[in-house]
Amino acid sequence: MYEPIRTKSVHTPADHAGDFPGRSREEELDIQLAGHLAALLAVTDELGLGAAGDRIAAQVARLRGAPPARHAGRTAAPASALHRRAHALAGRALVVAASRADTAAAILAAERMDAHAAALAAPAPTPLVGAR
Repeated sequence: MYEPIRTKSVHTPADHAGDFPGRSREEELDIQLAGHLAALLAVTDELGLGAAGDRIAAQVARLRGAPPARHAGRTAAPASALHRRAHALAGRALVVAASRADTAAAILAAERMDAHAAALAAPAPTPLVGAR
């Protein structure tokens, strides 16, 4: 009723090991963590947080093996939106760093989350009425 399969499976890893590049789980996590930190670096630079940006850039360089490109321009985005975005990016980096067991990156990401949460919780400065 059914004809037997006469060819080898295309899913056999030994036959096709050189057909596609393979990366380990740790290499994939390194790439993902470097990406999240690089995005966080761009937002941090846009906020003008130089010292924090330097620390993030050092971690990206450690993961990628080369220093990252730094964000040079600024947008008209409000600071609160940038802090929310940076908080979310730091959270993603923290999850990946914890999965990878990268203590240095996890501590940095947690510190950045705290800093951006504090910036969001701080009351916005009010303009002085009648000031000249």
